[in-house]
Amino acid sequence: MEAGHQEERRDDMQTQSAVLKIRQTEESDLTFVISTENDQENTPYIGQWTFEQHLNSLTNEDMRHLIIENYSGDKIGYVILTGLLDSNKALCIKRIAIQLKGKGYGKETLKLIIKWVFENTGTHRLWLDVKDFNSRARHTYESVGFVFEGTLRDSIFKGGRFESLSIMSILSHEYKSRN
Repeated sequence: MEAGHQEERRDDMQTQSAVLKIRQTEESDLTFVISTENDQENTPYIGQWTFEQHLNSLTNEDMRHLIIENYSGDKIGYVILTGLLDSNKALCIKRIAIQLKGKGYGKETLKLIIKWVFENTGTHRLWLDVKDFNSRARHTYESVGFVFEGTLRDSIFKGGRFESLSIMSILSHEYKSRN
């Protein structure tokens, strides 16, 4: 397999704004991660992993598992990126979960992740999927530059019914033209 596009070392991923700090997840953070993932406000919209799956992702070179904190030091969410070794230079936001909603933390997190990805890796395409009924998240993704690409119809079977996923992405040249 051809070399991927990762240029930063695993422990170098840290970024911040005037509002938030994003850093590598540590094993001691995983209780918070599982709690956030299993919060009833999040479970309809995101996948759930076991503790072991999260733990294994901390050392997987193809992934970044990140904690989002405010400047009071409160953990407010987490992000999982996959595809750092993808030879097609496509990186996926596998999961983003915010515990404290309605404060703009999701949008601020996305801005920081997009900036870090396009300024610190050789990524050409940053993409994600979002459940088609999650209009709040889709609006947030569009507001930071993601473009709707299409729908994976009835691609997930959950709770006795099928759910569809919308695929969205932002390309490196689109990011650069916005900044």
